[in-house]
Amino acid sequence: MEHEYEHVLKDGSVVHVRRIRPEDAPLLLGMWARTSAESRRLRFLGPFNIDESNVHRFTDLDPELQYAVVATRGRGDHERMIGVARYERDPDEPDHAEFAALVEDASQGLGVGTVLVRQVALAAEAAGIRKLSGDILSDNVRMLNLVRELGLEFTSGHDGGVVRSDLETNVTERFLDAVASEERAAAKVALDRFLHPEKVAVVGASRDRTSIGGMILDHLRQADFSGVVYPVNAAAPYVQGMAAYPSLGDCPELPDLVVICVPAAGVPEVVDEAAELGVRAVTIISSGFAEIGGEGTARQEQIIDRASQVGMRIVGPNCMGVLNGQADVRMNATFSPPLPRPGRVSMSSQSGALGLAVLDHVESIGLGISTFVSVGNKADISGNDLLLYWEDDPDTDVILMYVESFGNPRKFSRIARRISRSTPIVAVKSGRSTAGERAASSHTAAIAAGDDAVEALFAQAGVIRTKTLEEMFDCAALLSAPGTWPAGRNVAVLTNAGGPGILAADALAANNLEVPQLSDRTIATLQEFLPAEAGVSNPVDMIASASAESYAKAIRILGTADETDVVFVIFIPTARADMDAFAEALVSARDDLPDDTPLIAVVMTSHGVPATLRDANVPTFSFPEGAARALGRVGAYARWRRQPLGEVRSFDDARTETARRLVREELATATRQDGAIWLSAERSKQLLAAYGIPMARSEVVDTPEAAAEVQAQIGGPVAVKLAAPIHKADVGGVALGLHSANEITDAIAEIREQLTARELTRYGDRFLVQEMVEEGVEMLVGVTHDPSFGPLILTGAGGTMAELLGDVSMRITPITTVDVDEMLTELKMAPLLTGYRGTPPADISALKDVLHRVGAMVEDLPEVAELDLNPVFVRPDGRGVVCVDVRCKLRPAT
Repeated sequence: MEHEYEHVLKDGSVVHVRRIRPEDAPLLLGMWARTSAESRRLRFLGPFNIDESNVHRFTDLDPELQYAVVATRGRGDHERMIGVARYERDPDEPDHAEFAALVEDASQGLGVGTVLVRQVALAAEAAGIRKLSGDILSDNVRMLNLVRELGLEFTSGHDGGVVRSDLETNVTERFLDAVASEERAAAKVALDRFLHPEKVAVVGASRDRTSIGGMILDHLRQADFSGVVYPVNAAAPYVQGMAAYPSLGDCPELPDLVVICVPAAGVPEVVDEAAELGVRAVTIISSGFAEIGGEGTARQEQIIDRASQVGMRIVGPNCMGVLNGQADVRMNATFSPPLPRPGRVSMSSQSGALGLAVLDHVESIGLGISTFVSVGNKADISGNDLLLYWEDDPDTDVILMYVESFGNPRKFSRIARRISRSTPIVAVKSGRSTAGERAASSHTAAIAAGDDAVEALFAQAGVIRTKTLEEMFDCAALLSAPGTWPAGRNVAVLTNAGGPGILAADALAANNLEVPQLSDRTIATLQEFLPAEAGVSNPVDMIASASAESYAKAIRILGTADETDVVFVIFIPTARADMDAFAEALVSARDDLPDDTPLIAVVMTSHGVPATLRDANVPTFSFPEGAARALGRVGAYARWRRQPLGEVRSFDDARTETARRLVREELATATRQDGAIWLSAERSKQLLAAYGIPMARSEVVDTPEAAAEVQAQIGGPVAVKLAAPIHKADVGGVALGLHSANEITDAIAEIREQLTARELTRYGDRFLVQEMVEEGVEMLVGVTHDPSFGPLILTGAGGTMAELLGDVSMRITPITTVDVDEMLTELKMAPLLTGYRGTPPADISALKDVLHRVGAMVEDLPEVAELDLNPVFVRPDGRGVVCVDVRCKLRPAT
């Protein structure tokens, strides 16, 4: 659970939400001074005062019993508290707490109290509190409405002039829907000012059309913008034939959107003026900010601080601007000359120069654009804000993203999962080689470090990931055409040349699609009109003499055949007239196909997409390989959309409070600078036991004699291991199959001999005695934190060769039942679990249970930075699983 984040309010402005700190006393007193007597009465049910004598009661909290969260505007010395909410646990009833909230008068009605009380409820649930209760005066209408709007289950009872409201802290679908609805509404308010303005001011507008300010003004004029443009230039009365204004304050009306194109040093002054005037949307084209570090970073923080104080939103800095291509707006506030034709594709780009090339390419392929935003440094408006805006945008059917980094990856994952169910998201994520250099201290971290994790995460959220921009636009062309989401994998290839047909078949197979044998009925129907030389299996090769009429007939036959889900048409023109006739025949035949049977065209010519196909929105490619890749990705996305959502399992037998207490105790002993600590074998075992994760019977001992006693109690062969959170086999710290006291004594002596005195001091001269587990499939179950997406659950082939084999599957948390099913079925070693060459099926349900329990633990305990369960022996069906070795690293949650 996040304790610090930015939240967009109902008016589109942003507040910073974080836990209260002891040093917040002056901020709280400042808010108290700005709060009316009436608001104070409603909060405290009567007269009350907060001053220097008692303010620390509200800022210095007992973490076992109290929690408080604040909303602030501004940063650093300009930070201003505008709201606070808290709970206080009943020490005699640990699953119950009292809650309350206070918001300064000027910020009431914007949703500040709602977001704070929701955060309090989430924190309470994470702390094991099941019910929050609050006494609310019956005339406190705002607070009573807040309780109803939270999305939490609640009951209320009246006692005189007081309403007792009891909130259930468990997160329900109603709660999530309420949060999502408010997020979308807030994003619409904020982004409409950028994408649907009526009045745009260009600060730095220039007569020189080759300058940035000159280009943007010129492009706004040339685009036939539906609103009015105000050039702002202190040195020129006229710019490009338009009256210019010396400052923003001199404009005839307050601009809805200000586009800043002045040198970086002058940007803060312009932002200050816009803030004083009440401008709520500013796009900063200028560079020279955080991207250069040092002074630039300080300058960027200065403008964001100022914007935060007044509720202003900023796109950029260091961006190429914003664009709305819709016919009723036609706004091109970018330095890209072409304004693409109106369309239903929206895009964000983190790179300005790349965005310039993108818009040029979009125009060349005839793909229409709805809206485009270059986010630049993402100092404020981010990809997450845009996703929320586009989720309900009636003019957006496809979302494209060029992403270099994720500011809030957990939020991105949550939003993208939801949006992808209705609107496809296609993304190019740069940095595919390695997400970041780090020393991998566990099998899980070593395996999960790299781009494979990002690939899996996009797939889980339903995001279509492409390797290149060209592939992204191939997918966009396919997704934006009507009826191009295949119902299955079977593709019929129709061509007038054998070679391209074979290339297409190979490319389709490589992209997880099938080129099936056609039925006897389909073949017979094709043979009725095709020449004897034609090939009528699949691909269907009509040979070079094929006419437009033959193409139309064959498309209708293949498109209605039971064995076909997609018709993949290849055409090599022999003359211009042939191409025009082909295009007209293809469009006519496409209109006769079932709605769920896509038609894809490959026109192998240097003359570009035929106008007839472009105007009819037929996805058209130059080569079969690109078309096959796009179809494969879109097909996978269509299957993802059709599958059930799955459920996140919870466990009533989990002893969450016990686990949290253990984590707090261990982190309190950490000596590393980052606050991290590796748990001992005993404490790791206790942590797993709290979540019902089965471990092999074991005990940590100090002497061979004690080890022999443990072996006697187990009553069978044991393993003796060095009791340290390291890869024990790497230092000779493991002895297996020990049956007697003498064998145990010898094994411990041999382990000690192999270690130097320094190593013994470092690792500890203690030993884990554990029952031998040899039966079952060796698996790995682990947790690591991806630098982009946060916690990852991983499973795959285990044992000492886990890293070498690299056969793993991973998902972001929280994981659903569908996620876990897919994790196991996509492994190469999956047949070992279902029974391979006479071996009995493994207890897959027990393995799934472990994965879900680990997922629950990670959600409850964000401090679990790394977890390595390796090996996990999955025994024959019905006999469960046993975790043999565990390594667990804790780190303070951020």
